[in-house]
Amino acid sequence: MEKPLLTVRGVSKHFGGFAALTEVSLEIVPGERFGLIGPNGSGKTTLINCVSGALRNETGSIVFDGEEIARLPAYQRTRRGIARSFQIPRPFSSMSVRENLEVPLEYVVHRRSLHTSDTRAEAMEILTVVGLMDKADTIASRLTQVELRKLELARAMAARPRLLICDETMAGLSSTEVEEVLGILHTLNTSGITIIMIEHIMHAVMRFSQRVVCLDAGRIICEGPPAEIVRNTDVQKAYLGA
Repeated sequence: MEKPLLTVRGVSKHFGGFAALTEVSLEIVPGERFGLIGPNGSGKTTLINCVSGALRNETGSIVFDGEEIARLPAYQRTRRGIARSFQIPRPFSSMSVRENLEVPLEYVVHRRSLHTSDTRAEAMEILTVVGLMDKADTIASRLTQVELRKLELARAMAARPRLLICDETMAGLSSTEVEEVLGILHTLNTSGITIIMIEHIMHAVMRFSQRVVCLDAGRIICEGPPAEIVRNTDVQKAYLGA
């Protein structure tokens, strides 16, 4: 068995009296395309917030590449190789597309080394991968919805992640735009990046993922390959009701 890149064991999180996560455990191996699904309020975003460091889990452990990270701040997790995109892109709207990448490259990767030429070249490489090279000097506030989604991915990629968490990257996109983003994610995965996809567009997450976990009410109700997940009665009830 390949050593897991990410191991979540018995993770729980409460907001007051509400249990957002209850004893959640899962493992993700290097290079895997992993899908995380569930109805609204099932705990998907809470789980990835605990993994990325936006929230602290109350119980359980989160191990990344053999190191317990549950008490590390978010920026230290990013420097170890965990990056995420957000449901709602929030770029530096008054900066150019390229400048939006130069900020994380300087502060996360190059650690303020001020190697300007290196930073600019790396930003352009990332923009080429996501199909925004011709928008490098465009102010971020002028981008279309799909371009903003691509920029959000590019900003996450600027941290040089080994694990990329994509939180509803394709929300609000047309079917053609969904195909564009799926193509980018496949390219990133082929380059060696492990990807967790959280998505409500079921045909996209099922096509992309090698393995899928379904959460409902903060608990894992099903885990397996996509073909099994779509036939599972518990999953169907979670989404459609009994």
